[in-house]
Amino acid sequence: MTFRDAWQRALYGPGGFYRRERPAAHFRTSVHASALFGQAIARLAGQLGLPTVVDIGAGSGELGKVLRDEGLSVLDIELDDDLPAQLSGLVIANEWLDNVPCEVVEWDEDGVPRYLLADLTPGPVVHGNDLLWLEQWWPGGPGDRAEVGRARDEAWQDVIRRLTDGAVAIAIDYGHVRSGRPPYGTLTGFRDGRECSPDPDGSCDITAHVALDSLGGTILSQRDALRALGISASRPPLALAHTEPLRYLSELSSAGEAAELLDPSGLGGFGWVWTAADAATVRRASRALCA
Repeated sequence: MTFRDAWQRALYGPGGFYRRERPAAHFRTSVHASALFGQAIARLAGQLGLPTVVDIGAGSGELGKVLRDEGLSVLDIELDDDLPAQLSGLVIANEWLDNVPCEVVEWDEDGVPRYLLADLTPGPVVHGNDLLWLEQWWPGGPGDRAEVGRARDEAWQDVIRRLTDGAVAIAIDYGHVRSGRPPYGTLTGFRDGRECSPDPDGSCDITAHVALDSLGGTILSQRDALRALGISASRPPLALAHTEPLRYLSELSSAGEAAELLDPSGLGGFGWVWTAADAATVRRASRALCA
């Protein structure tokens, strides 16, 4: 059994981690950090003229709650839900692809990449499309380790194929591009809010960063995207504390939440990879996200 097989079983098999646990109990996402994130998504949907948001990997529906409060229609998709044959509106996959299990490989002393087995020891030589993916997107040398992003690419392309005219799909995740691949990979686990060993026994979340550039589409940082959508960490003027103290405290709290979302060394460093179904929508999305 390769590590990918063990990873799939540990997260999604009978009694797997995601069939027992609430994600919010183990790790913190932008959705959990602040309602400002969902409000920015709602603002984008409004600018694009899209009344519906599809939330892929919806978890407990936290993003959907914010979006519904903003007057949008939301389709939550989670675990055993099938993707609709067609996807319209604004499609958001927030921290979904990092939990799509993929093969983990390591180059041996001769520079030959080998699949890692369930116990993370070297196994068979990497071959076929996985080898082609590595050669194009993540070349390595003796002692290096990588996560083969082909399974994530295929999952995302399956989403894109379903987009109708006017639709926009955005994958939001922590990730990297070819010029900055981590030499030892990023495979890790999370349990009770803390990083842990990625043991594929169902006891923890298992995740790895996404090779953002292999997905196709336009890449920008979450910091840039949210700032274009009106999120600011500017503190309210101190004078407001004397004239409207409750408003001052509310705006100060929002500024703190915004700072977390925009932090380039944290959530602000996440990548947004977006694709639109037609040229006119590409132009609208570019104006909204790249302001």
